[in-house]
Amino acid sequence: MAVICAALLAAVLQSSPDLPVVADRLVTGPMSRVQLTNKSDQPVTAWSIAVVTPTANGTHRVVETIDAYLSEATEGVPGATARTTRLMPGQSREIMLDPLPATARVEVIAVVLNDAHALGDAPTIASIFDRRAKERDQLKMVTDAFTSVLQQKRGVAALEDLRARFASTVGAEDSVPHRAASDAVDSYLRRATQANADQIDGLVRQYAAFVQRQYELAVRHATRRD
Repeated sequence: MAVICAALLAAVLQSSPDLPVVADRLVTGPMSRVQLTNKSDQPVTAWSIAVVTPTANGTHRVVETIDAYLSEATEGVPGATARTTRLMPGQSREIMLDPLPATARVEVIAVVLNDAHALGDAPTIASIFDRRAKERDQLKMVTDAFTSVLQQKRGVAALEDLRARFASTVGAEDSVPHRAASDAVDSYLRRATQANADQIDGLVRQYAAFVQRQYELAVRHATRRD
């Protein structure tokens, strides 16, 4: 306990007074962690922190960005974690960090709000919205494939068509939405039988609706609001 208290006293935290997310309660040492608190009146959908450590030649700076805008659709889905969910108004969340020396500090450098207003470091904010725009376009390709196939086919026939489409999509290996959809289709195909054909078809359509919901969120959040 004495070690942790000493680390708390020695650690220095910084965050711009203009940013609605505050970093405090930094614990250094082998179980380093920091608490982030949303002081705004709306959810925070993305944030970046910089961990700054003094070195013999100056400082070492590592930036970590969490973009959680899709958690409005994915929260509660197997594999989703609290670390990558939106930070709600007034909510505090403890973030685990790599082991830090007592001289380290943590800075909140960028924040994106639910209404797509953003504050903080301009290049960091630009990179968040660039990635969102790319994800929006990838989700559109996936949801368009589901819409096209499921309007015409059902069951195994639909799954086989979807598998062929995803396998032939150029650049799919770089797209998380494409890989996830392709894996889901393969999983449904492995489970499909004559006896459960209707059930599997229903699951495919539920998954398609889930992707559609993610795409709608991406459209809403991919453009920064001035």
